[in-house]
Amino acid sequence: MVLALLGASLTGAAAASDVPVYGYSVVHAWPHDTGAYTEGLFYLDGYLYEGTGNVGQSFVRKVELQTGKVLQQVATPGPGFFGEGIVAWKDRLIELTWRGQQGFVFDLATLKPLARFSYPGEGWGLTSDGRHLLMSDGTATLRLLDPETLRQVGHIDVTADGQPLANLNELEWVKGQIYANVWLTPRIARIDPASGKVVGWIDLGGLGPRPEDTPDPANDVLNGIAYDAAGDRLFVTGKRWPHVYEIRLTEPRH
Repeated sequence: MVLALLGASLTGAAAASDVPVYGYSVVHAWPHDTGAYTEGLFYLDGYLYEGTGNVGQSFVRKVELQTGKVLQQVATPGPGFFGEGIVAWKDRLIELTWRGQQGFVFDLATLKPLARFSYPGEGWGLTSDGRHLLMSDGTATLRLLDPETLRQVGHIDVTADGQPLANLNELEWVKGQIYANVWLTPRIARIDPASGKVVGWIDLGGLGPRPEDTPDPANDVLNGIAYDAAGDRLFVTGKRWPHVYEIRLTEPRH
């Protein structure tokens, strides 16, 4: 019921506004581990990096895009942590956890754990604009973190049609905009980082497995955005989905 109401509310809000809604076409479907409860995703130097969730099943991994083969993998350090968003910064990979108020730093090349850091509240998604790390925590506010100290140095309040947009989840920086999965909806919000306003929606309705084909349809939802800047390729997936999709956006409607 929550899923249906939230989706209907979001769809209605978008329909009543002038914010463009983009569709999609699938360029390619690549294999994806159906055991991976995707919480973080990014593309770097020809590979996907993925962070997965659930206690006891939280990993950071390097994945071959074409085959879905896991090339490197390390468990989220410490017992009881639920892995969340990941991002690369220089020679490091940084991971959040959901309610543990702890994050972890890994060597990007080896995935060897190097350090941990703390933050208040929950951790959801991570990306970088090249100057800061951008962190979501399930609210309508994105945190700006200093990538060296991992301390908060600012924030962005996100609104859609003048109203706060909560449930911002996995994040990706794409051509000067923040792309954010909105948890429990089939939509990605395109956010202007200067104003915090949603300036576009990407409607991915119909993408991914049918609810009857997933073990937990209420939770096996769209979550995971990666962008190949050099190749101008956009990838999306979901929790325990069988594919990572390379998509191309189609003309918007209002």
